[in-house]
Amino acid sequence: MERKTPLYETHRAAGGRIVPFAGWLLPVQYGTGVIAEHLAVRRQAGLFDVSHMGEFTLAGADALANLNRLLTNDFSNLSIGQVRYTAMCTETGGVVDDLVVCRLGEAVYLLVVNASNRDKDAAHIQAHLSGDCRFTDRSDEIALLALQGPAAPAILQKLAREADIPKKYYWLSSRVKAAGVETIVSRTGYTGELGYELYCAPPDAPALWDALLEAGAAEGLVPCGLGARDTLRLEAAMPLYGHEMDETVSPLEAGLGFAVKLEKEDFIGKAALLADKPPKRTRVGLAVTGRGIVREHCPLYRDGVQIGETTSGTHSPLLGKGIAMALVTAGSCAPGDAVEAEVRGRRVAMEVVPLPFYKRS
Repeated sequence: MERKTPLYETHRAAGGRIVPFAGWLLPVQYGTGVIAEHLAVRRQAGLFDVSHMGEFTLAGADALANLNRLLTNDFSNLSIGQVRYTAMCTETGGVVDDLVVCRLGEAVYLLVVNASNRDKDAAHIQAHLSGDCRFTDRSDEIALLALQGPAAPAILQKLAREADIPKKYYWLSSRVKAAGVETIVSRTGYTGELGYELYCAPPDAPALWDALLEAGAAEGLVPCGLGARDTLRLEAAMPLYGHEMDETVSPLEAGLGFAVKLEKEDFIGKAALLADKPPKRTRVGLAVTGRGIVREHCPLYRDGVQIGETTSGTHSPLLGKGIAMALVTAGSCAPGDAVEAEVRGRRVAMEVVPLPFYKRS
């Protein structure tokens, strides 16, 4: 049975179209539709309920050593208040999940994981812990709102002291009072835009949601659903677990080499990643030049030879054309090459293009 976030009734009252997603009931869109929500985030601002995400803490004298053993990135120089993206691998180099790590205190770290992987991730982490390191699943104690778009700073400054709002990307501020609600405010997001993610206690989420929408009304802030979240992240070429990566795909194949520090001391999956370097597959961007929309799991051909398969695809509201990402044999294509995706027995013409499709100026 699907679970409900603390904002479920708020979404229903506002006309959100509720769908099951990763074991939760969440709005896929509101009355204005996905395209309007998408463009609002690119041009003004949008507000998302991402309370379905999982949150764990690792605390104790050996928390850092455990993080560096469990995860591909290096956290040795992570400052208090800093956030870092990473992957978590199996021994064979596949991705268990991608996540962010926030350093909250001297030996306290918050891990934010994908909702669909919460139980799997918890089991994987606990199976590999050692020394003085306490694991706590805090997912049910935290609601998470994402305020995204160029107007986000102006909106948040109406509700919180400007001095308390993090100025740098991938940094956070703890104990921020926003509309009277105690929050952690993180300058992060999954849209490719400037924005913030606000962590609060579940009972406080509806009041904070309403206060943000009221404060942002003059700036064009709108509530957004899962549909716009997906089209926005795809334009920004941000990978999605279960699409661009899973336990059969390595973080190097998924294009996440920036979050893999092979020079650090041993971590789970390091030997397998070193053995597959350079990786045999790579993630590429595609733009539709023919007619049609290309989704995931479409075979991709170059000169009649299959070179891979699409992992995600949609119509880009901002660019006005079909875009997709694919996992292909390394060296099989380059930007500018003509390729074809097979969509329900029909070939759709595409061109290999650089990633990301959209980058905030």
